[in-house]
Amino acid sequence: MQTRPDSQRVVITGLGAMSPLGQTVTELWEGLVAGRSGIGPITQFDPEDMPTKIAGEVKGFDPTKWINFKEARRMGRATQMAVAAACEALADAGFDSVLPEDVQEEAGVYIGTAYGPFDKADEEMQAFAKKGWRGVSPFALSSALTSMPAFHVSLMAQAKGPIGTPINACAAGTQGIVEASEYIRRGHAQVMICGGVEGSIHRYGIAGFCAMRALSTRNDEPERASRPFDKDRDGFILSEGAGLVVLENLEHARTRGARIYAEVLGGASSADAYHVAAPDPKGAGAVRAMKRALRDAGVDVTAVSYINAHGTSTPLNDATETLAIKTVFGEQAYNIPISSTKSMIGHSMGAAGALEAIACTKTIETGTIHATINYDTPDPACDLDYVPNTSRRADVNVVLSNSFGLGGNNACLVLAKYINGNH
Repeated sequence: MQTRPDSQRVVITGLGAMSPLGQTVTELWEGLVAGRSGIGPITQFDPEDMPTKIAGEVKGFDPTKWINFKEARRMGRATQMAVAAACEALADAGFDSVLPEDVQEEAGVYIGTAYGPFDKADEEMQAFAKKGWRGVSPFALSSALTSMPAFHVSLMAQAKGPIGTPINACAAGTQGIVEASEYIRRGHAQVMICGGVEGSIHRYGIAGFCAMRALSTRNDEPERASRPFDKDRDGFILSEGAGLVVLENLEHARTRGARIYAEVLGGASSADAYHVAAPDPKGAGAVRAMKRALRDAGVDVTAVSYINAHGTSTPLNDATETLAIKTVFGEQAYNIPISSTKSMIGHSMGAAGALEAIACTKTIETGTIHATINYDTPDPACDLDYVPNTSRRADVNVVLSNSFGLGGNNACLVLAKYINGNH
């Protein structure tokens, strides 16, 4: 594995999640281990005229538990959920929601998203259509910016270091963690609050994916609709959520006596340069991202204990990802347990990779690999070990997490069990 000085080692010290399985990391992880689906009928609007009427919603979300009412009104749903998840992640890391003064200038925020607070843009465009410019809020443009989740988290925490918003579709959450770790390695920050967020359950978002024929229409049994790698999969389930982690320089974490969940060994990204929606049929872009991530981490294919798959439940993605994994790992691919978090929480776009990174971190911590649920009928094109339907105990030391998205965006993250000393 990669040998780096302690000043360039990056560790995870805090976790925060909003997901269709609950509004804490504990609820997310317990649901995943139990094999419980968070998919259900859409409640945020009436989907009666849509082919797909189900989604993965964060149920009962009340932003005023974390944000005062006046401020919450000026935020989109994605921004609200990012702030809520950041509160949990900071508390989990042993910080208050406002960072100590001696940390503030050394702390940054990097939160990926595909659409950001799109609901605010939609709301204001409708107001403009009805009442003209006088009906538009003075906060209309700023509240709809994709950078607002990162801004509001930095404002709350008073994190005054690097800030950014990767918007590379379904790879954004993973990219948020990969790039944040690089800020720490380069010495530009000691602490980074990072990950991904999405609040995409609105009429336009569902309509767009319905028009692409990308969503499952298994409306009568929502809990069984997301079925990655299963022969009868018929599309993905759109969901929402936020996954944020606190990263720290190892020296900084040790000095303050922080609990360390896992270490970020490396990561990488790549472009398919092939098609806006369909993956390269040979999985070449995914192959490049996985190989580069493993090389950056200094990890051989034989060292990988578990792969958290992108695993969307679409016919093309799951077969292509399987092919790409076999290309990278060869015969070793058949020995590595692989599972899809999306089988239970759906595809939360920019938040997906970050929520999956949290699942990977809990896998390392607990020695439990969550299952891929709804795996009933094997597909000859998907012939690896997908940990079907039942969680599994295992000693997990090194994890590869895959995120492959629209526009040919690919990002991979390598996490490992923290070892007190160089790898």
